[in-house]
Formats: sequence, structure tokens, C-alpha cells
Amino acid sequence: MKIAAAAYPVDWHNRWNDYVGKLRVWVRTARDKGAELLVFPEYGAMELASLAEEKYAGDLALSIEAVAARLGDVDALHASLAREFEVHICAASSPVKHRDGLPTNRARLFAPDGSSDFQDKLIMTRFEREDWHIGPGDTLKVFDTALGRIGILICYDVEFPLLARRMVEAGVEILLVPSCTDTAQGYWRVRIGAMARALESQCVVVQAPTIGNAKWLAAADVNVGAAGIYGPPDGPFPDTGVIAAGKLGDPGWVYADVSLDQIREVRQRGSVLNCQHWPEQDRAAVAETVKLSSLGAQETAQAEQG
Repeated sequence: MKIAAAAYPVDWHNRWNDYVGKLRVWVRTARDKGAELLVFPEYGAMELASLAEEKYAGDLALSIEAVAARLGDVDALHASLAREFEVHICAASSPVKHRDGLPTNRARLFAPDGSSDFQDKLIMTRFEREDWHIGPGDTLKVFDTALGRIGILICYDVEFPLLARRMVEAGVEILLVPSCTDTAQGYWRVRIGAMARALESQCVVVQAPTIGNAKWLAAADVNVGAAGIYGPPDGPFPDTGVIAAGKLGDPGWVYADVSLDQIREVRQRGSVLNCQHWPEQDRAAVAETVKLSSLGAQETAQAEQG
């Protein structure tokens, strides 16, 4: 299959049809290149706050209300585009009201028949916890699709290996990582996490970020990132593990041809078998205790006393 990862600029929209036109161009462009799986970024839907009064876009709480009011139309649009262009689309994530009253950061995956399901972000960043008051989801999902089994780890979630491991144990071969980071350090944390998950799980990981400045939008005023598609550095995959990567801040799609057969080959017959050997960590990790070995500490203490 061909995968397309978006480096997606956050834009101001004066009318709903402006947003419709933007999404349609992005989806058509990717499909014209042969892409079957399209991945949009974390919080990319927050640009819809521009359709409300400006005070909504500039306020964290009010921006959630403004975007949430549009999500029904947004999902209908994505379902329509998925059907028309016969593609799978991971839509840009957005906060939605969760059952406990707190908003949750949610990504939705649409199939070519228009059906969809969602994955909520599970671990919140400091900004989400302390400033925006976004709450976590509580369920990991595996999407069984015509393209294979797909998992979604939203941004910060990919920095926690046990989440990916649970998905891999359930058969996931492709991990999607919508991201939104406001510094180069943040981008690299997510990218390094994505590449680490590709290494240890011997799978393909797709990172799609927001990019550019949107000073009018409190939720995502500065966006730093580059789209990338990563695999394990072994067998048929590139030596670097980087299957495809864009340049920092460059808008547009990054494409890669990915074979599930190659993923399965490296998991079964790779130079290393990280995925199979993962459980061997348990023997050391569940040992009675971690033993403390003092090397040079006694001599240092004696010198300090002298």
C-alpha cells in the first residue's frame, strides 16, 4: 500500500466551504499519487475555531466549544471523502466532550465505505493537563481494516512503549501518530518515540504533524514538525529506519510504499527479533529486586571524611 503523512498547516477559514475545499484538495492530491491510507495531525481540527467569533479561537475553553459544535459536519465530510476517493483517512484530532465532563483528544479513522471509529489520547502532556484541562481516554483500540490491523497513538502516547506493545500483541502492524508540537525538541521527542516503537515492535510508524504559526489560535499558535514514515532498520527496510521524511516546516504530503509482507518477514526472519524477544525482558524485570553495586563509592566516602 501507499501511505501519505500530512505536514499540515493550520489555516484561518472565513467560511465552512473554505475548509471543505482545503480538505478536498488534500485528499484528492494524495489519492492522485496512489495513497490508500491518509494520516492527518493531532489538533489539526482546531483551525475550525476560526469559523466562530475571533474571541473563541483565542480562548482555550471557548475554542473547544466552537470546534465541538462543528464535529458532526467534519465527520460527515471525512466519511464522504473516504467514500468518494476510496481511501482510509485518519482525520485530524480534536477535543470532544467525554462522559466524565472533561474534553478528550480524539482521532477518528474512516474506511472507504464511510464507516468510522475513534481512538482517544491516553496520556496527557503538561499543557493539556495544566492549561487546557483535557482528560485522558481509557481504551486502546485496534482497527481491523482491509489494509491490515492499524493502531493510533496520539503524539505523547507514542513515547510510552507499553501502549504500542499492547497493540502489537493484538496484531497491529501499522501505527499512526498524529502529532502537534510547538518546539523542535517536542517534535524530536515524538519522532524518536515513533522510531523507537518501529524498532522494538518491528512495524511501520507514521507521524503526521501540524506546522506553521497561527497566532490567532490559542490551542496551536506555534507548530513545529515534519512528516515521516519509519520502519525497523533491518532486512528490506532502510538502514536508518527512515522510509520517508519531509523537511522541518515544509507543508504537504510525505509518501511511502509499505508492504505488510516485509513487516511480517522482518518479524519472523530479521537479523534481530525484537518483537518476539520482548517477553524475555520480564525475567529480569520481575526479579526480586534491582541490586545496587557500589563502584568506588567507599573510596569516595573515605576521601570526603578525610
